[in-house]
Amino acid sequence: MEEMVFKRNELLAQKVIEGLKSRNMDGFYAANKEEALARALELIPEGSSISMGGSMSVHAIGLSQALKDGNYNFIDRDAYEDKRAAMLLAYDADFFLSSVNAMTEDGVLVNIDGNSNRVSAIAQGPKHVLFIVGMNKVCKDIDHAMKRARNVAAPVNAQRFGLDTPCSKTGSCFNCKSPDTICCQFLITRFSRHPGRISVILVNEELGY
Repeated sequence: MEEMVFKRNELLAQKVIEGLKSRNMDGFYAANKEEALARALELIPEGSSISMGGSMSVHAIGLSQALKDGNYNFIDRDAYEDKRAAMLLAYDADFFLSSVNAMTEDGVLVNIDGNSNRVSAIAQGPKHVLFIVGMNKVCKDIDHAMKRARNVAAPVNAQRFGLDTPCSKTGSCFNCKSPDTICCQFLITRFSRHPGRISVILVNEELGY
């Protein structure tokens, strides 16, 4: 990453953190993946029960593997024959790990989901929700964040899962009603009623889609 882009992101991250604070959410800055992993492990006590969605950002910083290897009760849904049972365990977990499809400079989180297990766990259930967010996902406002979620994140994820949607073929949203659509539920998190429940680690690298 170019030095000036890195510096711009570093400054912008502080603005985002202030926005999160005003919304009863905690924000942290990490210059790279290694710092993000160290911070995440500081926030998650040993012995915690932990679930997650299909976040590529969580995998990218090495957090999921560190939790599997460490002294934690990591609920690995890939290890469950009954995926629904694994997803339901998330609602009573100590921590739920995720990223965002997009977020605004003033701390609003935007997520789109197909099965909706991820957005429902973000909204309610787990005691804590920890987001790992690359600075590439920070947008000017909600309008830009929604456009990013629908026209960047959704098409790439549809392609990743091999889904038969217009966006997977064209790279942009058609507001479709395809049986394979992953744009079933939209969650905008603008405030947390419970102090300390939601934390965001902003990473000064490109992570996820």
